[in-house]
Amino acid sequence: MSDFDAPIPAGDQQRMTLTPIVSCGGGTCPAIYRTTRGTFVIQGRAVPVEQTDVTLAPDELLVEIPEDLIAGISAQPFASP
Repeated sequence: MSDFDAPIPAGDQQRMTLTPIVSCGGGTCPAIYRTTRGTFVIQGRAVPVEQTDVTLAPDELLVEIPEDLIAGISAQPFASP
């Protein structure tokens, strides 16, 4: 079960633990991380919503990643953390 819909309290100082699932091996490059909340975090380039036809909630943003990152994640097992 994911905690995705559970709000993160404002001012929450607890750091989220991220485990790399697929990445370039470190640094500032596209990556997919698993969290301890049962969710994933994507590192990529921000996409201006004005350049799309997507409607976002105020706390959402769009991120672009290379196609091969998704291919890499499909080979990963996803047991609960």
